[in-house]
Amino acid sequence: MAPSVMESLLKWLFDAVTGLSFLLFRLLSRRTTFGGGKKLPPTKHPLLKVSATQLARKIRRREVSSVEVVQAYIDRIQEVNPLINAVVKDRFSAALQEAAQVDKLIDEEAGGEDVLEHRLPFLGVPFSVKESFGLQGMPFTTGIISRRGTVAVADAPPVALMKRAGAIPLGVTNTSEGCMWSESNNHLYGITSNPYDLERIPGGSSGGEGSLLAAAGAVMGMGSDIGGSIRMPCFFNGIFGHKTTPGVVSNDNQYPPYTGRHAEYVSSGPMCRYAEDLLPMLRIMAGPNAHMLSLSKRVEIKKLRFFTIPDDGGSILTSPVSEELKRIQRKVVERLETDLGVTVQEVHFPGLRYSFQIWNAFMTLPDKDGKPPDSFAKVLGEADRPVWPLWEILKRIMGKSEHTVPAIGLTFVEKIQASKPSTFIIQTKEKLQKELEELLGTDGVILYPSHTRVAPKHHHPLFRPLDFAYTGILNILGLPITQCPLGLNEEGLPLGVQVVTGKLQDRQSLAVALYLEKAFGGWREPGAN
Repeated sequence: MAPSVMESLLKWLFDAVTGLSFLLFRLLSRRTTFGGGKKLPPTKHPLLKVSATQLARKIRRREVSSVEVVQAYIDRIQEVNPLINAVVKDRFSAALQEAAQVDKLIDEEAGGEDVLEHRLPFLGVPFSVKESFGLQGMPFTTGIISRRGTVAVADAPPVALMKRAGAIPLGVTNTSEGCMWSESNNHLYGITSNPYDLERIPGGSSGGEGSLLAAAGAVMGMGSDIGGSIRMPCFFNGIFGHKTTPGVVSNDNQYPPYTGRHAEYVSSGPMCRYAEDLLPMLRIMAGPNAHMLSLSKRVEIKKLRFFTIPDDGGSILTSPVSEELKRIQRKVVERLETDLGVTVQEVHFPGLRYSFQIWNAFMTLPDKDGKPPDSFAKVLGEADRPVWPLWEILKRIMGKSEHTVPAIGLTFVEKIQASKPSTFIIQTKEKLQKELEELLGTDGVILYPSHTRVAPKHHHPLFRPLDFAYTGILNILGLPITQCPLGLNEEGLPLGVQVVTGKLQDRQSLAVALYLEKAFGGWREPGAN
């Protein structure tokens, strides 16, 4: 459906304002070279190019020790972190001690490899943790200055479950301030860079995880996602990630806490370089709810119904999807049809044009008791003293604010937006929900762009702030999605696509991820051809 004259005018005005803002930014900002013009050193240690599943097997079989694996990853982090600034606090000494205990346990185990695999599937394998998850004894701030010095007193449930499965945490990684922006930057830890190009963003809010994993500084990690915070970093950094069906993986002991109806939209899930690690990680992270996903049930991808949606239909608030992303999505369609003998049907949904408006409206809805979600101003503030946006803008002009521009901007938008969502937006969402759920059923798979373009340069999302709607709309719809890498473009930057399935059908998109890894090569080392 073509946009109306009014919509075309509004889009022109929006593009003009953002374009002018970008021009002023380029004229007034100081030129900063991130990483000093350096590039990431190549990955040399062979253990860094082995999946977590295979590492666990090698450790159980005594082909390699846990200490060797953990030390290899510590060395790699120490090599790359000065360039990417992904790890904000490490626990290397404790990790090596825990690895030594693992090696001793294996030497003394009388039950054999099968017993260890069943009881401790990731025994001795290191992993990283997003700093917004509680990891006992580690910082727990999400980059908010007022939380400086806050330390987690207990593990978040997914962290505890991974540790119980034998995995060893190496440290915590950077996020956007308060976990509500597409660039991982804050005034507590600084800015994180993309390992494929240090001048570009790794995404947010799980950008530290995405950057570290892509740089081979970790083999597996975890993130949370309420608007694309797993999928955008995985896309920009060329790795795999899964946004789980909501309500399966616990979101307890994370900061900020989820209020209002946010629990219906947020999902925690695995992030990793190798597709074969997604399912075993998800099975562990889901804990007592793993049965809801029937992860042991075999998926025959040739029997799935495939659909492709090339874009959102022309929203006035988002950039057009770049031709290179449309082209790679068409290549996925061609490979599916050639390799599997399936027919991939192109479909369009007019409601997707209102993706941001739907996300924004539903994020403000009160819970079943009528209590609205906590404001972002409250999240950023101290105790009962929320941040006052106008005051923060003045402080920012004077160079005195403790908050980033996106964080201040969000608190300002909160003040001026309508308190009650429009009936049109509510109805549009309900119609879109019904259409997509009917299309997907229990055996449907949709390909949808991960973003409008490959990883932008640092700070550039300020001028196209709503492009995250390509991921955010799927949070509101409550659908599971696996983000899959599809190689690199001519500039050496990752390409990718979202693989969407019906609620509780997570195993289907995970199976498609395994296929796409074989078809397109999966994770590519930064600097690779």
